[in-house]
Amino acid sequence: MQHIAMLVYPGFTALDLIGPQTAFSMLENTQIHLVWKTLDPVTTDSGITLLPTATFETCPEELEILFVPGGVAGTIALMTDHAVLDFLAARAEQASYVTSVCTGSLVLGAAGLLRGYRATTHWAMREVLPILEAERVDARYVEDRNRVTGGGVTSGIDFGLRLAARMRGEEAAQAAQLVMEYDPDPPFQAGTPESAPAAVVERITGLIAADVAQARQAAEQASARW
Repeated sequence: MQHIAMLVYPGFTALDLIGPQTAFSMLENTQIHLVWKTLDPVTTDSGITLLPTATFETCPEELEILFVPGGVAGTIALMTDHAVLDFLAARAEQASYVTSVCTGSLVLGAAGLLRGYRATTHWAMREVLPILEAERVDARYVEDRNRVTGGGVTSGIDFGLRLAARMRGEEAAQAAQLVMEYDPDPPFQAGTPESAPAAVVERITGLIAADVAQARQAAEQASARW
């Protein structure tokens, strides 16, 4: 049995986790653990509540995948949470893959787990990665040795299928993709800053400017701890 630990925490983005979790759940001989400090309910940034299935103490030590989803305020808080960072650093030592989607990579980086690795994150937060000594890459997902990081939110599905292929082969991943009927056909070409209308990009960038500044500050605090 191979074990996958997926961190859950107050304020994370549900789709960051649900996309790859759905892909992983279709793999045989795999057990998924939703891990937090306690087994108390955890509420996502969209109001969905999930129940952790393991704590930091009960999570298996040997993992096939260690995974961190992203978010905004909840994620920035995690970047200076020593209990979380210490847990990730410890489990990463015996994990086959150390991974994230969206701003989850900033939490990995705050734990010192992306130093010297190529990585990505949500487009709005990519400027924070170099503060954490990661090499910024503007991509849907990035693989560097056993570090696999996804971009923003929906990239988690691509990320999950790619990891499924590395774990079980392309046919298994293709079967999961078919069951999920993952065949994107978005109604608008607005999923990246390059494809979205300039006015939309400007508006969103303005709305999240304060969050980016807070993430930079948290990254600086985390890197000073190493």
